Amino acid sequence: MPGYRGHLAGGLLAGAGTLAGLIWFGIYLPDIKTALLLVSLVLMGALFPDVDTDSKGQNFFYAVLVVVDLALLIQGDYKWSAILGFCALLPAVGRHRGWTHTWWAMLLVPLPMVILPVWLYQTPWQHLLPFYGATVLGYFSHLLLDRKF
Repeated sequence: MPGYRGHLAGGLLAGAGTLAGLIWFGIYLPDIKTALLLVSLVLMGALFPDVDTDSKGQNFFYAVLVVVDLALLIQGDYKWSAILGFCALLPAVGRHRGWTHTWWAMLLVPLPMVILPVWLYQTPWQHLLPFYGATVLGYFSHLLLDRKF
């Protein structure tokens, strides 16, 4: 099983390759800020299944979440901060290599990124699909490297 570096490399390869392909074929053309956010979500998705254990991957994952959550609080985006906090608690519910290492978790864990903004902010769900897809792709790369398929 790869460590956090292997999962980050796998996620980066999957995310950058997919994004490059989408841009190359003119299917999706994000601005640079959105492209960086999408790659970041792929990397976070690639680490998520292992954040239920004490590891360097867990430390990195939660360090990023602390910075993002603090930025949201400073900006006064309390609802987004609450959504992030809720999602950050999810790995604590269960054992390692339990539910976080399943195909259905790969699809369900990122869903709050779509459902909550649609519900709380009336954001069109279509605008959120690239972010959902990026997180699922990163999660998929983790499960693939752990040979869960």
